[in-house]
Amino acid sequence: MKLKKSDLAKMEKKDLEKRLTELRKELIKVNAQIATGTVPENPGDVKNIKKNIARILTKFNNKKMGDKNI
Repeated sequence: MKLKKSDLAKMEKKDLEKRLTELRKELIKVNAQIATGTVPENPGDVKNIKKNIARILTKFNNKKMGDKNI
């Protein structure tokens, strides 16, 4: 499921960190399934998980740089 920019803006830092760890664990699980040769439930999920991780990390980096509009 895609995380929207508006959803990320509403989340607090603790929630974002928690969601980030959940996404990373899910990505590890899916990558392990692919490595063992089994087909994941939804192969397109890998792309969505990676993009969601990138969105959260971008939000963290923008906050560090002082950009309050994002």
